[in-house]
Amino acid sequence: MVKIDNIELPDFPLLLAPMEDVSDPPFRALCKEQGADVVYTEFVSSEGLIRNAAKSVMKLDIYEKERPVGIQIFGANLESMLQTIDIVEKSKPDIIDINFGCPVKKVVSKGAGAGILKDVCLMEQLTAEMVKRTNIPITVKTRLGWDHDSIRIVEVAERLQDVGCKAISIHGRTRAQMYKGSADWKPIAEVKNNPRMHIPVFGNGDVDTPERAMEMRDVYGLDGAMIGRASIGNPWFFKQVKHFFKTGEHLAPISLEERVEAARRHLQMAIDWKGETLGVFETRRHYTNYFRGIPHFKDYRTKMVTSDQSADVFAAFDEVLEHFSDYQFTE
Repeated sequence: MVKIDNIELPDFPLLLAPMEDVSDPPFRALCKEQGADVVYTEFVSSEGLIRNAAKSVMKLDIYEKERPVGIQIFGANLESMLQTIDIVEKSKPDIIDINFGCPVKKVVSKGAGAGILKDVCLMEQLTAEMVKRTNIPITVKTRLGWDHDSIRIVEVAERLQDVGCKAISIHGRTRAQMYKGSADWKPIAEVKNNPRMHIPVFGNGDVDTPERAMEMRDVYGLDGAMIGRASIGNPWFFKQVKHFFKTGEHLAPISLEERVEAARRHLQMAIDWKGETLGVFETRRHYTNYFRGIPHFKDYRTKMVTSDQSADVFAAFDEVLEHFSDYQFTE
């Protein structure tokens, strides 16, 4: 069993990573149903929250069926981050996660996200003060370092633990790498193998097959895996990994009917949560993966990602069921 403070999780839990415009309530619900042990919100701007920006506030919506659920926040100003804690507490999340890893320029340029990797003392101070501010467990998601020459993740993780961080998720790339090249899990294993570490250490980056998840568990000895891009349009990834762990075999391919049903529910939940226009627009990114592998699919995909009316998208789902009823997925 793995514990984040008093939150009990199964052995080698699978965590849905916080992803901007992806890990919203509809998608989190689908992933939870398919075996995600912990889900995280999209990351929330501390400056946006304290200014009551509508988009930031909306990201605080969480639901009982998602628990345990973490709200992730980012920022570099101590007072703003402390005010954010007070606001976030009202949503009653199980976990508050600090983003010290987002590599996007508009975040980094403000000294937040991975930008803070240049100032480990500030990372430590922000974490310490946020821990003091709340009884909700504080966790951290970060990267190996700013660049290859500044990797100090073993020291950083230890310092964050010592000021009260209850778990750490580490993406196996530096900020300089962005999402290029391969994730390096060896430094994450070094954190886990540090005899002074006693909080869970979760790995992130390139966990895109059940075999890779098993490698992270059995070869690198990490406490769990945080799943990001592999789950987009594929909420079944969590179930696939768990089936592989249990049986050593791959789960049978997800059928066309299951994929269409998931796409329908995803779209409907998105509309129910954020309205027709945004619901239709922000669900588009998932359709390519939902139906990946179907030959001669371009016209249907185009309709799904260009239609502004949900009725047209739902109609496209029906057409897919009718025209590809004999298609058998191989993976």
